[in-house]
Amino acid sequence: MRGVRFMLEFAKVDEALAAWGVRSTLVVFGSARIAEDGPGRQGDWYGAARAFAALASRQGGAIRTADRLRDNVIATGGGPGIMEAANLGAADVGAPSIGFNISLPHEQEPNAYSTPELTFRFHYFAMRKMHLAMRANALVVFPGGFGTLDELFEILTLRQTDKSPPIPVVLFDEAYWRSVINFDALLAAGMVDSADLKIFRFAETPEQIWAELLDCGLPVAAERTGAGPPNR
Repeated sequence: MRGVRFMLEFAKVDEALAAWGVRSTLVVFGSARIAEDGPGRQGDWYGAARAFAALASRQGGAIRTADRLRDNVIATGGGPGIMEAANLGAADVGAPSIGFNISLPHEQEPNAYSTPELTFRFHYFAMRKMHLAMRANALVVFPGGFGTLDELFEILTLRQTDKSPPIPVVLFDEAYWRSVINFDALLAAGMVDSADLKIFRFAETPEQIWAELLDCGLPVAAERTGAGPPNR
């Protein structure tokens, strides 16, 4: 019955997003371990993710468009940390946001800030990844560990091989990313081309993230009106 379960996991989410008029998303990745009051730069990362999600939701078309469709709706993995911060940022400005949660052996509960009707729990990572990618207008990646790296390199590989549209990819905090991934070593060893390193950009502030997305051609609705679910 695995095929049936795959189909149900796809159809349930697809129908719920359609009911809310979600046409496209902005996917935000980052560590579940980051806390608003955490040590080091964790608080800065959390605050930046929250501020970016508020900015993008307010200006990107998530609140409402003239044709009752929503664009650039914040979508996360639905858990704590950076995911919580991004969902909270959307809620701050009255915008819906999506939480693509997943069942794990050590239970990961959905955070409290993704829109309840747009909060889902997957069994299969593959179906979750498909839903994260298939409507994405852009990917914004905050510092994270294995899970974040997995999602990041999945999208980079799809972009490198032209298996996905040329969506913008922005990594927040260049110093962090260069400390954990030696991009120049990959280039020097011939593992990637110089063009591959232009698939993504870096940003240091929420405003710079938004500016980089716009510079890369992020489509933004010209008109936005009041919040709330579309008329059914």
